[in-house]
Amino acid sequence: MAGVGYAVPKNVRPTSEILKSFPGRTEAEMIKLTGIKERRYADANETATSLAARAVRHALDQAGMDVQQIDGIVLATIIPDQPVPSMASALARLLGIPGALAFDINAACSGWLYALEIGRAFIRSGTAKNLIVVTAELLSRITNPNDHETAFLFGDGAGAAILTAAGGGHRLHRMALSGNANLFEAIQRPGGGATRPVPNATGSDRNDFYLQMDGAAVFKNAVVAFADQIEQTLARHRLTPADIEWIVPHQANERILKAVGKRVGIPFERFVVTIGKYGNTSGASVSMALGWAAEEGIFKSGDRIIFCSVGAGLTYAGGLMVW
Repeated sequence: MAGVGYAVPKNVRPTSEILKSFPGRTEAEMIKLTGIKERRYADANETATSLAARAVRHALDQAGMDVQQIDGIVLATIIPDQPVPSMASALARLLGIPGALAFDINAACSGWLYALEIGRAFIRSGTAKNLIVVTAELLSRITNPNDHETAFLFGDGAGAAILTAAGGGHRLHRMALSGNANLFEAIQRPGGGATRPVPNATGSDRNDFYLQMDGAAVFKNAVVAFADQIEQTLARHRLTPADIEWIVPHQANERILKAVGKRVGIPFERFVVTIGKYGNTSGASVSMALGWAAEEGIFKSGDRIIFCSVGAGLTYAGGLMVW
């Protein structure tokens, strides 16, 4: 991994503003439940593609590379700007590399880690030499402002990394990918696909076109699943919790992450946490947290970093990188 970068919209949406739709709740209560004080919402004229491009340019700057060196884009998102063609193709055109291989994947909150493993395989097989792995999510467009389970959680953002076959950079090890499809309905957006492309004439099913979540089921499963990803990564590399400098997790919920830290014996202070100011940005959150931490200079050469994520599907992902 030669460089990382992230981008967020300018508009700050504080928890206090969302609370206006929930008079029975308090700001202190919601921050205690989620750890989120604010999140970013895109303007009406801002697109996921334009946000992705900002993150990519940031990553290219960090890598000291020119965009014309790029021969591929793997983009993870749950809500592309349009269904067809792929958002990766739109990004390739916007960046001025229309001949690059480009496609989208959807693994929800685990999307960036799934895309990393695809990109890693492409580099190792010779399919590409310099590859963009990027996520961009405008979750504000599909968040129900009247649903207390989701209204406080989600925000918009993008993150990117440059993978290269050249030497140097940060060593990325294999991501372990798995899931639990028995919890398919725990996080979902039933509308918007081939079975129900548009709301019915009366609009009575409008809520099915927003993200829906069974918060209790997600919390119960996520703590165990996050911990499993960390413990399995440690076991694969014959490491102990003391050998790990940083955990860069999907920014699901601060309470979940604190519970995970206790379960695996890694202090919460060694978790990179950005959820307080950016919220849960689904597939973009791991890449954004990594990009933010790199920009802040908190990593030092040789630091062992574990990535871990749980997403809708359910999808699981975890792996190791050495800075």
